[in-house]
Amino acid sequence: MKTILIIFSANAEWLAAKAYYRDFQIQLTPYGEFFEIQHESQKRIYLQGGWGKISAAASAQYGIQRWNPDLVINIGTCGGFEGRIKSGTILLVERTCVYDILEQMGDADQALDFYSVNIDLNWLKTPYPQLVLKGLLLSADRDIVLNEIPWLEDKFDGVAADWESGAIAWVCKQNEVRTLILRGVSDIVGVNGSEAYGSMDFFHQSSQNIVAGILKYLDFWIVSAGIP
Repeated sequence: MKTILIIFSANAEWLAAKAYYRDFQIQLTPYGEFFEIQHESQKRIYLQGGWGKISAAASAQYGIQRWNPDLVINIGTCGGFEGRIKSGTILLVERTCVYDILEQMGDADQALDFYSVNIDLNWLKTPYPQLVLKGLLLSADRDIVLNEIPWLEDKFDGVAADWESGAIAWVCKQNEVRTLILRGVSDIVGVNGSEAYGSMDFFHQSSQNIVAGILKYLDFWIVSAGIP
């Protein structure tokens, strides 16, 4: 039986996952909740990974060691840069970079490269189940700071950022586990801030729409991964 570990990070994303499925039995890990769903020849573990790099890395490692998954999928949201990407776009992440590393003793680029991950997606069959944009997703333990956007665009050619995908991708790489990261743009950050900044209701509603929209295609993504 194949095992698939599906990780949700922010609380809003986890609530959206539970609202989508409804019929399950909640169990606990040191990092939050999880539930299992048997799907034909698969065991699917839905895991609340927690927000931020620390929780994301720790819970991903916990999940990999406990369940030894054949595939790790991270589903969630990200913030987009105004003029670079549209709200609602689903990113199929092929590279992650953790950008909130400040190295002043050695080579700053070397430090950034150490936690950057190129995700091999050659095993993923095309055409993809839903419309996606393949590319880089930046990560940091903070929301997108307005005055950093020009640097993120110039330095990394970035279009969007989140809190956790860089940590999850790095842990999966160290464990040599196939990884699929699908993140939808929940809000656009620009000169006037973001619709989500100061409005948790907006973020929760946007998260619900994005997570449900990806989960609707989850069976097809798993088939595209070559898992019957």
